[in-house]
Amino acid sequence: MSTVAKVKKTFFCQSCGTQHNKWVGKCGSCGEWNTLVEEILKKETKNDRLQLFSASKDPKINNKSILLQEIGLQDYPRIAVPGKELTRVLGGGIVPGSLVLFGGEPGIGKSTLMLQLALRLKNLKILYVSGEESEQQIKMRAERIGVTTDLCFILQETNTQNIFQQIAEIEPQLVIIDSIQTLHTAYVESSPGSVSQVRECAAEFLRFAKETNTPVFMIGHITKEGSLAGPKVLEHMVDTVLQFEGDRNHIYRLLRATKNRFGSTNEMGIYEMNGDGLREVTNPSEILITNREHATSGVAISATMEGNRPMLIETQALVSSAAYGVPQRSSTGFDLRRLSMLLAVLEKRCGFKLAVKDVFINIAGGIKVEDPGIDLALVCGILSSNEDLPIPQTVCFAAEVGLTGEIRPVNRIEQRISEAQKLGFEKIFISSFNKKGLNPKLFTIEIIFVNKIEEVFGMLFG
Repeated sequence: MSTVAKVKKTFFCQSCGTQHNKWVGKCGSCGEWNTLVEEILKKETKNDRLQLFSASKDPKINNKSILLQEIGLQDYPRIAVPGKELTRVLGGGIVPGSLVLFGGEPGIGKSTLMLQLALRLKNLKILYVSGEESEQQIKMRAERIGVTTDLCFILQETNTQNIFQQIAEIEPQLVIIDSIQTLHTAYVESSPGSVSQVRECAAEFLRFAKETNTPVFMIGHITKEGSLAGPKVLEHMVDTVLQFEGDRNHIYRLLRATKNRFGSTNEMGIYEMNGDGLREVTNPSEILITNREHATSGVAISATMEGNRPMLIETQALVSSAAYGVPQRSSTGFDLRRLSMLLAVLEKRCGFKLAVKDVFINIAGGIKVEDPGIDLALVCGILSSNEDLPIPQTVCFAAEVGLTGEIRPVNRIEQRISEAQKLGFEKIFISSFNKKGLNPKLFTIEIIFVNKIEEVFGMLFG
């Protein structure tokens, strides 16, 4: 007499991934309504797990606790990555055994960048797993990129058990998954892309990466709000989370690390999308500054920092009379709340009447800046547009503005000044508090120290 195994069912929140024993209208974790979906679970057995990780040289199934002093360190050098941008964002290269989640909007270039990485790593055996495109489509993209290699294997598969069988045969040194939302495992009886499927598939590749010391890159989809699709625990599981950003109306793409266990999260890489793939932008300051024949009011250049990289960006401001009664405040690429704070400082501390005027701010190039060191440039751009007086094109700024109207210092001022000098600027306005430890004789650019916004206004516009 055969017995039927009991089917285990549970409910997962499609917003945050929290598991519930029964259906409720409101998720107790994230507070969203009507997001719980019933899913069927299947528990894996010991034999299933042994078969799944047959590619592992030394599977650790029964781990035992040991003293910290008894743990031996093994030297695993990072895998060198072709190109400086991805190397900088990863923190110096690919760490063996790491799990990297790579997210971005549809059509931004995630698959192109990962295929370029697979084709340009000449001395590594790479398995590129595609669950969205056929082998012919990947071949067409590879032909467009124009890079060839003899060690890149393409697998069109969505079942994780079949993927691990191919991994056991090929024994790759790097695995790329495109994408994690298209995969499914037999241990969870739900549709691909669901919370439980994404979590379980990611957990399988996490165990594989740690046990075999093989780095794994997983491409992930994002939601309409801009966050990575799937449960939030997915970002906690991986070692590194990379975010590919950009505007479809611009050709430039920004690569940031929102989480990195092996490096800094302040670094940024810039790419240019063209007909033959993604090209690295080695000098972003030149593309973020518009070359104009005549000076225009409302435009100011700021020296900012993205991690260890100095950049000069163009800030644009437009101040006009409020035509609809209620003044508008709009900002692109800059925090709108900080813009409101700067306008309040100009109104209260400096006496500029901007409360009845519309103010629009734009950071040129389609990038987003969080560095407070661009405050002074924004303030000067707003005052320039309000007075309709242009700022000289040879002048740039690098300082933060405080609530009392004082000009506050910023970090890495030497690198900012050097970048401005390299691009041919003649003057740079910085805070007087940056005098300590700074030797102006080392620079050919004129350094102007200021304390208040009124001083800057007087020097620029008389």
